[in-house]
Amino acid sequence: MTGKLFEVLRLACVLIAAGLIGNWFMLELKKARAAGKPSYAAYLTAPGILIIVAAVVIPVVVWMAEK
Repeated sequence: MTGKLFEVLRLACVLIAAGLIGNWFMLELKKARAAGKPSYAAYLTAPGILIIVAAVVIPVVVWMAEK
């Protein structure tokens, strides 16, 4: 019973964190567009870098774990 509870809590934490980072990134994107910056400017902010790192690191970790 407690194993399932911890699994659900862990999943909820990941989803909440992803939502927060996503919203933060969207705010930075809107700021960059309003300022007339290039389209890639939002990816050079903290949430953009976090998203890029997650998109690159997670597949590499999974690939290495399968070896």
